[in-house]
Parts: sequence; C-alpha cells; structure tokens
Amino acid sequence: MSSTKITRALISVFYKDNLEPIIHELANQGVQFVSTGGTQEFIEKLGYPVVPVEKLTGYPSIFGGRVKTLHPAVFGGILYRREEAKDVSQAKEFNIAPIDLVVVDLYPFEETVVKGGKEEDIIEKIDIGGISLIRGAAKNFNDVLIVSARTQYGALLELLQSKNGYSDLEDRKRFAAMAFDVTSHYDSSIFTYFNREQQLPSFKASIQQGKVLRYGENPHQQGVFYGDLDGLFDQLNGKELSYNNLVDVDAAINLVKEFDGETAFVIIKHTNACGVATGVDVKTAYLKAFQADTVSAFGGVLATNQRIDRTAAEEINTLFFEILIAPGYEEGALALLKSKRNRIILAQKQPLTAAKQFKSLLNGVIEQDLDLKTDSVSDLKPATKRQPRAEEVEALLFASKICKHTKSNTIVLAVNGQMLASGVGQTSRVDALKQAIEKAGTFGFTLKGAVMASDAFFPFPDCVEIAHLHGIEAVIQPGGSIKDQDSIAYCDQHNMAMVFTGIRHFKH
Repeated sequence: MSSTKITRALISVFYKDNLEPIIHELANQGVQFVSTGGTQEFIEKLGYPVVPVEKLTGYPSIFGGRVKTLHPAVFGGILYRREEAKDVSQAKEFNIAPIDLVVVDLYPFEETVVKGGKEEDIIEKIDIGGISLIRGAAKNFNDVLIVSARTQYGALLELLQSKNGYSDLEDRKRFAAMAFDVTSHYDSSIFTYFNREQQLPSFKASIQQGKVLRYGENPHQQGVFYGDLDGLFDQLNGKELSYNNLVDVDAAINLVKEFDGETAFVIIKHTNACGVATGVDVKTAYLKAFQADTVSAFGGVLATNQRIDRTAAEEINTLFFEILIAPGYEEGALALLKSKRNRIILAQKQPLTAAKQFKSLLNGVIEQDLDLKTDSVSDLKPATKRQPRAEEVEALLFASKICKHTKSNTIVLAVNGQMLASGVGQTSRVDALKQAIEKAGTFGFTLKGAVMASDAFFPFPDCVEIAHLHGIEAVIQPGGSIKDQDSIAYCDQHNMAMVFTGIRHFKH
C-alpha cells in the first residue's frame, strides 16, 4: 500500500520530551491510542482516552515489567500484511486490530553504562519488548510507520501535519531504515559491554553520527566522518573541515596532549610535526616551534594546550596556516585570528578518551590498543658508562614524545623544550638521521649538545657514529638489537650517554 491512513497508534516511550505536540496532532486526526505504564498516564493527563495494552493481551505487566507487549494481540496488529488475504482472515479470526503507527524508544542502556551503573541496573536496561516492537514495525514498513527515537519526533510531526495523518511507502521505508540503525547500534553497545570480559574475537563498531565531507584524501575520493565533532570542538571561524584537515587535527591534539602540565605548541604537516616546543608562555613556545621549520609551517595545523592571549595571537597571525586549536582564546586574540575568513579556529572542549584504534586492511579490519605509553624517567635504563645529565634527561624525554607521534622510521633531534629537526617516514634509520641533520643545518641549528631519539633500536652502530660526528651527546632508544653492544661500545669510546626504554614506538 503506497499511502496509508494512520488510525491506531501504539506509543510506549522512556523519554517523553517533545512528545506532547505529537499526541495532540494524532488526537486531532482521530487516531486511537494504545499504550502502557507511564506513557499511558502521560496521554491520559493530556485528556485523551487510551486502550491499555493489558486490555489487548489479557495479561498485566509481569516479572517486574519485563513482559508487557510480547503477545500476538500486539505483534499481530503490527506484523500482519494488509494485502495478504490469509493474514487479513487470521487477524479477523483472532480479533486482532491493525496498528499503523508505532512510537517506541529503548531503555537507556548506553547512558547507564557511561554513568557507571551497577551490573544489575545495566542488565535491566537491556530492552526486550521495545526493540522487538521496533524490529517488527520496521520489518512491516509496507503497512506500518515506526518511530524509534525521540530525535525523530520532529520529522514525525512534520509528516503528520503535511500529509494530514497519512504516510507514503517512501516515508515508512525511510523511518524503517532509521529504526534498524537504532536497533543495530543498541545491540552493538550491549555486545561491547559483555565483551569487555569475554573478549570474543568479533569486531563491532557503531557510530550514529555522520558528516559527508567535500571529498576524501583526494578530490576523486568520497569521504565521510563518523563521530561527534561538535562534542569535541567549537568551531569559531573558517571553512568546513576536510578529510585531510581532520587527519592532521587528530595528529596535532594527540601530540600536544603529551605535554600535560607544560605550555606546549606543535605545528603539524601531513600528520608529522615540523615544529614542537615548550615555553614559559604560548608566544615563546610558538616562536620556538616555528624556528624548527619556517618553510613547512606554511599552511600547517597548529595546536597548543593553553589559552591563547593577544600577544601570542599577534605572532601567530603573521603566519598563513590552515587550522589553529587551543582550549580557549582571549577575546582580543580571537578577534585578530578571525581576520582571515577561511582560517579554521577550533576550541577543544574535552580531551580524547579513545583507547583503541582500527582501520580497514586487506579484506577486513585491523584493531589495536592506542600507544598510550609515554616514556618517563622510571623507564630509562642507562646503557653506557656515562649517564645523561639532568638537562639531557629532560631533552631525551621531550624528544621521545615527539618520536612516538612521527611516522617510522624516524629520528628526532632536540634540546630541552625544542625540536631541532626530524627525519620521518624513511625506509632506513640512517636515512632518517641524515634527513634530520640536513634539515637542522638548513634552519641554522647547531647540534652540539643536542640529543637524539629513535622510535626503534639501532641494528648497527652507524647512527650513533653519525650522531657523534655532528655533536650529539645523548641518545634515547628502545634497545633490543642483537648488536646493541656495538652501539654501546662506540658511545663509551666517545663519552656519549645512551639510555634504553624497552619500549618501541613504531607508527605506520
């Protein structure tokens, strides 16, 4: 049936926000109400008669409310096919009246888990009757309109008013698709909760919010972001974020969060840092970060972990950049930074909380724990006769944080509080070191007294040999090569300090 008049509606919802206008509209169109419990009381208080579900089923709500609607008198009215003669005949035989509209939401399972509810409370929030009603009505979209979440109330009200209580097949099919989105997400959430303990090798991820991007990594590729960007950022200025913008923003905020308790500034280009520094204030940190690569910073993604004041904004504003991220902005600073219409200004409202990462690969998905390990003083195991001085230890840990967020193979050269250069994404660790040394020289840095960080061990002593020839005096690396002793021996011969962490930080 293409166009169907709604004559009878089953309404049973947990959330009653914005439900009242729908009840009034349905009543004005002569629709009969069937309901249960609190929703029945809600409708009756608005002055409209309701047929209790118990009257249809002949059973009261039993087992503490676990069984209310699971009965042929309810599900038959939803599922019987109006154009199938046998279904119509059976409906008459068993006195089953049609239900044309089902408005049902689900118990707040996810919300209860997030709030840290007791297991018994969480289990009771696993909806049985509601999800069955939604699935049944969605399956029979040829005859029944299903509204499965309060976020759909506005669309339902508009439909009722614009089509005078009728629904078309296209309408019902669209609401059915939304219903299966709701039920599949709900089931995925329940599985995820149980699988925290069981660890079944099954991958499920469900995100109900999606935003179509202008394109993907390149203009000929389509792109969509799934997630709640508005929950993470307030966008204060600029054009819409692109696929590549989002990738770089992710890299920037993951790196800058390594410097908790310090004032840090990072400049990202194609997910790698071209400048990182800490300082007494944002302006100082920015200027130090910018020094590391004044060329690549052009068009970069900038991030700091502190509120940006006018003084810092005046310096930053002289650079052409794509995006700036900070936890906040002084009013005068924001006004200045917004002077460029397309410049994207983001205020980060909350930290990232994900503990896993995954991506499509071959004919499946690969998943792993995020690398949340930050090397600390307690991880450092001196490997050489000379131990690093206090200021070298600070510089080594600083460089290691950057190394962790840089594409492998990587080498990072730094002094305390300032990255001097890095070699990124090289097939050889020696090539990464040579790239870093050349880059440091290009931007006028001397490496005398600098430190070197590597994301993985040195299979040969060549890297420490090259580093020493350019004045580097301390090294941090995971260790673990069968030829570690060769690198250690060279460092000892040339009074270099080297520490092992035992932690590799590959990033591909």
